[in-house]
Amino acid sequence: MLRKISRLFVIKTRFEAFLIIYALALGATTRGAQYLEQFPGWGGYLLFLACTGAVFLAGAKILDCLKYEKAAAKRANDS
Repeated sequence: MLRKISRLFVIKTRFEAFLIIYALALGATTRGAQYLEQFPGWGGYLLFLACTGAVFLAGAKILDCLKYEKAAAKRANDS
């Protein structure tokens, strides 16, 4: 039963990955907007950029991991 529940939290397709990246981007831009209010000027802009940049890095890593897992599963099935 625990295995079935844990499979719900595994990203299996690129579509699911893009949905998660979109949700991360929404949260990051919201947090970045809060930073702009708290820290007006260059400090707020740099923090906003850091929030959005983290989403780009995380999104790239998620998509790379999906590609790696798909190749590993294919190799396991071939041998």
